[in-house]
Parts: sequence; structure tokens; C-alpha cells
Amino acid sequence: MLHSKRFEIASIVLVSLVGIALVALAFGWSRLGITTSTSNPEYLSRLFDDSKVHTIDITVDNWDSFLREATEDEYTICSLTIDGEPFEGAGIRIKGNNSRALVTEYGLDRYSFKIEFDHFKDGISYYGLDKLSLDASFQDNSYLKNYMSYDMMKFMGIPTPACSYVQVLVNGQPWGLYLAVEETEEAFLDRHFGVDHGVLYKPDYKSLYDENADVALRYIDDNPASYDNIFRKALVDITEEDKAHLIEALRVLNSVETKGSLEDLDSVVMVEETIRYFVVQTFTVNLDGYLGYTGHNYLLYEEDGKICPLPWDYNLAYATYTLGMPNAENNPEKYVNYPIDTPAPGYIMLERPLYHNVMLDQDNFLRYYELMDQFVADYFESGHFEAKAREMAQMIDSYVKEDATRFITYDEFHVGVDSFIQFCDVRAQSVRGQLEGSVPSSFAEQEAGVGTMIDTEDLWLPDMGEVADLAS
Repeated sequence: MLHSKRFEIASIVLVSLVGIALVALAFGWSRLGITTSTSNPEYLSRLFDDSKVHTIDITVDNWDSFLREATEDEYTICSLTIDGEPFEGAGIRIKGNNSRALVTEYGLDRYSFKIEFDHFKDGISYYGLDKLSLDASFQDNSYLKNYMSYDMMKFMGIPTPACSYVQVLVNGQPWGLYLAVEETEEAFLDRHFGVDHGVLYKPDYKSLYDENADVALRYIDDNPASYDNIFRKALVDITEEDKAHLIEALRVLNSVETKGSLEDLDSVVMVEETIRYFVVQTFTVNLDGYLGYTGHNYLLYEEDGKICPLPWDYNLAYATYTLGMPNAENNPEKYVNYPIDTPAPGYIMLERPLYHNVMLDQDNFLRYYELMDQFVADYFESGHFEAKAREMAQMIDSYVKEDATRFITYDEFHVGVDSFIQFCDVRAQSVRGQLEGSVPSSFAEQEAGVGTMIDTEDLWLPDMGEVADLAS
């Protein structure tokens, strides 16, 4: 990676890029003739109006039996009443892997759910929405981590799932406050990329103990069977041609460092979108994402042979992923100052080509710095972040207080909100220092004692959420 500070050079090189960025934000992404869809489906102004808390009442004949079978991925038929409007014949199932197992292990029943409107009958939708998730705020005492992470991605112009808070009832009885999240299938793709959209994958491993090179987006060979962790996780129907396009993109992406030219990258990667994604991804210290040990919890969009990552699942971001591990590491100074040049240890970085190989190009790295500077200035230093987080926390406060299944106490929710805001505040200070050279921006600089780390004061990471909360 490139470690030296480049603002003197960047001030010359990047002036023209500012205009390009403004045009991109004003008129939508443009790549190979593709433009962002202006579609505005009705479900956005209904369930996903995030200025208020909505209500979803789920009717299931035998709820207790449904919960007892929570290890199964089969859908159960249900009826829904969304903000007073009935919808019949939808499908519901339990969502999650590790979180689902832990909720079961601790004898709790606050699971996350997936609801598919057309699972049992084709053509059924909620004002154009085919599927949504109900997120239970597992290991998120603030109830804010997913919501605010998606808000950050939207702020940076990344195609992002819509979301809003909902009071869930089961058979008419209060169940708890959840975050409704638009599932990233046809409706999501139509509104962001138009009806002639490409394909979307959610790469994920079958076993964490396998090599999972495909999840890391490493080129293996030309055999589609070698990429099962990608292709079996396609979120839309795919063809053999789609598979060939993605494999070729991975081949070129992975050959850049040793065989190809950096110019080849533009032919297989949506570079601007990818850089914008990694600006937010790096800031959130999401160790359960693409740059973490597991390398999953991201979406991969492909169109006409070009790829880019899209956001998904941030409940374990902000350095709280490690708090669920056997050897939990509660080190606020380390994670608040997590380096932006090398946002993963070297052995992981070299196995994550969508970040590492893109950033080998100096112009791309300078663009990353420029966008990170804009993000910190406009989203955090402007006061936007704290105002938005406080506004949402106040809106959901009474619902959390009455939450029938919450993992934590009402007081712990307030502490979680304050801790989440504090983490992001000192993280922004650290990133500002890293951009300007006063804080070490790589693991190598940190080990060499270059610069000064930002003081995290009394920040306590477990206050944002840890597995131990399930036992309380």
C-alpha cells in the first residue's frame, strides 16, 4: 500500500476530479451508458418513510411452534397488517446465522425475520416491494448502527437499501421495535439501476474454516463451480453468460498487481463507486465485512462485466464484532485509530483484491483520500451526524422503553446511543488526523510510533453491544 501523505500532490491532481464528482452526484452514475434510475416506487413513501415509526402486525397460526423451528430456513405463511393495511398470504422466516444461533443458545426469542410478499403467490407485493427484513438490533444497544451506516452510504451516493423503524406486533400483541430493511432483489435493482439492471450477489461461505477465496473475490480458475459461494448466493436469476462476465472481471482484477496494467482495472471495476463504498466501510471499522476476517456481509453488483460492492449488515460494525469472539478484544484506542491506508492486517489485505488492487493506483488512492476528507467534513464535522443520530434516538425512545423483547435495559439503550455517537466523534477526529499526517494511517506507522493516536477518553466498546448482553 501507499503510506506517504499526498495532499500537496492531491491539490494539483484532484481539482478536475471535483467537477466530475459533482456531475456524478447531480446526474447519477454513468458507466458504459448506464445511469441511475429515477424510479420512485410507492413503498418508499409508505413503509420506508423514516420520519416516523411504522407498525407491522404479523399473524401466524402457531407462533410458538414457528419459533421452536427457528433453525430452519423454510417460510411459514402469514398475514400482515402494515400501518393498518392488510396483506394476505406472505411468507415469513427467521433470519441470520450466528445471531440466530446465539439467540437460540441463550433461550431468547427475539429473532430477526425475512418477509417475502410473493413467496406463496406470484405477483403479490407491498406497493412494488417484493421482500423486506426485520432487523432485531442484535448486539446493537443503540438501535442505530445499521440505520446510520446506511445513512452514511446514501450520503456518499452509494445505492443503499431503504430502511425505517417499525413497531412489530405478533397476533396483535407487542413484540418489539425493529428496523425494516428493503431486501436487495428486483425492486431494489429496478429503482437504483433501471429495469435493464445487471445482477446482484451476496457472497457468503458455507464454512468459515474453508479457504473461501471466491468470497474474498480472488480469481481461482475459469470453472463456475469454483465460485459456488458467489453464484449460489445470486439474488436474481443468472445465466452462464453472467457467470463468465464475473469470472473474467475477477481474473483481470487479480492480475493487475502482477500481470496486467492498472488501466485494465477500469474495464472490470466501477472504480468511483467502489472507492466511495470503501470510504464508509473503512470509517465504520466493520470487521465483519469484506475487509474483516470473514470477508463477507457485502453485496456485489455486476453489469456488463464491471463490478462494485454495495452495503449490507452493520450491526457488528464500529469494532463490536470482536466482542462476540472467544478472545474478545476491547481496545477503544486501537479501533478508533484503525488505519485508513491499510484497513486490515497485511495477511487479510493481500487477500482482498477489490480494495488492495484498486488502491495500488495512485490516482485511485488520492481519490479515496479526497472523498474521505469530504465525508468527514460534510457528514461529521458539520454536525450532521450527531444531529441525525440524536433525532432518530429521540424518535424511537418511547418504543425502546416499551420494547417487549429487547436484549438490554432502557438505561443501557441510552448509554448505547451516547457510546455510539462518542465512537463516531473520536473516529472522525482520528481519520482527520490520519488524512493530515498527525495520526498514523497504516499499521506500519502505528508499529513504528509515528504520530499520536487520538485519545478515546472514557469510551467503552461493550456499551455499544456485546454477546454478554444476551445473558442479562
